[in-house]
Amino acid sequence: MNHSLKPWNTFGIAHNANHIVLADNVQQLLNAWQNAVQIQQPVLILGEGSNVLFLNDFAGTVIVNRIMGIDTTEKPDAWHLHVGAGENWHRLVQYTLGKGMAGLENLALIPGCVGSSPIQNIGAYGVELQRVCDYVDCVELATGHIQRLTAQECRFGYRDSIFKHEYQHSHAIVAVGIRLKKAWQPVLTYGDLARLDPATVTAQDVFDTVCNMRMSKLPDPKVNGNAGSFFKNPVVSAEVSQQLLTHYPDAPHYPQADGTVKLAAGWLIDRCQLKGTAVGGAAVHRQQALVLINENQATSKDVVGLAHHVRQQVGEKFNVWLEPEVRFIGPTGEVNAVEIIA
Repeated sequence: MNHSLKPWNTFGIAHNANHIVLADNVQQLLNAWQNAVQIQQPVLILGEGSNVLFLNDFAGTVIVNRIMGIDTTEKPDAWHLHVGAGENWHRLVQYTLGKGMAGLENLALIPGCVGSSPIQNIGAYGVELQRVCDYVDCVELATGHIQRLTAQECRFGYRDSIFKHEYQHSHAIVAVGIRLKKAWQPVLTYGDLARLDPATVTAQDVFDTVCNMRMSKLPDPKVNGNAGSFFKNPVVSAEVSQQLLTHYPDAPHYPQADGTVKLAAGWLIDRCQLKGTAVGGAAVHRQQALVLINENQATSKDVVGLAHHVRQQVGEKFNVWLEPEVRFIGPTGEVNAVEIIA
């Protein structure tokens, strides 16, 4: 139990694992997984650890996916990229823009690696991965069989996919196929992007604006450990939304295609005046209420206590109950985050 997980989670929480294996290719990943299963030890596959909270020491093997590589094929209407799961997401965004391929700019500076992006169906500033995802290659861990799922088969939803459900324990993502259309359409619906002129804007302008927005509001994980947005933006019924807007007409709200309404979790937390609130070494970030930070050698217990406090305050004030976006990892694997902080 002396292999520190601190370098492998952006929260910087000090827990250990029995073994840590860095896998550069599919075979190494399979071998590590099958070895752990053979000796009946739990096993966890990590990318960059940017969306996890370790609650305890991990009583088994942590496999760090470092399968690299970017292959590009140009077609008349689009560029097709085949990207290794271990590639850093933001570096991929920079790489595509540098090659004149637009489409990922709204997703700049999202922490983590490419292989994690389909699990959460990552999204920011009006764009989700499903908009550009062509396919996901995953390996069936028990057999070594590599399977290609179309974007439709991935069953993408809001911060959701098949990889959070029936494929969660049986498959590992090894590559993601991305399709970037040459007929680029800027998405300028959120924040400072709305000030840009659609007639003259470039993908680089969008990228720069997104980076500025994120850097002005979000803490640097190297300074204060964090896992980005801690809570999902809640999706509520039209009725609940209307009740909220009656009392708070300025509340940000985004009607969805199915009649539900997405609310801004950061705004709800901010309205409870929770910025800067601390439990032990964990605190609500002062610039962006949606982010919980490791301010001063926080333990996982501090983070859970703070998340519970935030959820209770928001629930009591607005009757909206927040759910963590961050995955909670117990001694043998992922546990239900809502139950932990309820």
